[in-house]
Amino acid sequence: MSNKAKLAETARAEAQRTWHGAVVGLKSNLQPIIEPFPGWRKKEAESLWCAAFVYYCCIAAGYRFPVRPKECASCNLAGCVAWEEWAKKDPRIGWLPSSCLPQPGDIVIFDRVFENKPHDHMGIVIEVRENSLLTAEGNLGNVSGLVERPRDKHIRGYVSLPEGFDYGGEP
Repeated sequence: MSNKAKLAETARAEAQRTWHGAVVGLKSNLQPIIEPFPGWRKKEAESLWCAAFVYYCCIAAGYRFPVRPKECASCNLAGCVAWEEWAKKDPRIGWLPSSCLPQPGDIVIFDRVFENKPHDHMGIVIEVRENSLLTAEGNLGNVSGLVERPRDKHIRGYVSLPEGFDYGGEP
C-alpha cells in the first residue's frame, strides 16, 4: 500500500474514532493529538486542533517529520499556515494550487470555512469525487469527522507528501 493510501486510510479511521475537545459535557480526549507540540495544553487546543489532527494522522501513517520543520517560519505544524510554508519552501514537498486535482492522501488547506480569514482549516483528502472531496478533519465543532466539501469552494491548495517521505532526524 502506498504512503498516501495509508494516510487516507489512517485519517478515515482516526476521524471516525471521534476525537473531541470539551463538548456536550465530555472531557477532551485530545491529549494524544496535541502531545507532540511542546507547551500546548488541552485548554489552549480547544477549537484549534485541525492541523494537529493532520500531523497526528501523518505520523500514525508512517511519515516522519518534526513538529516544526525548519521551513516553517510562523509556527509549528499545529498551525495551518505552517503546512503551506513548509510545502512551498521544501523542494521535496509538493504544493498544488486549488485548481489541481488532488489524490487521496493529499492534505487540503481551506480559506474562510469557519472564519473570514485564510488558512482557517485543513484536513486530509480521503476520496476525490466528481465535484467534491471527502475529507477527514479534526475540529468540526470541536469533534473529528468525515466531511464532503465542494471542490470549487474555500480550497486554498494542497500539500502533497511524496511516497516514502522521511524528513530526516526525529519526528
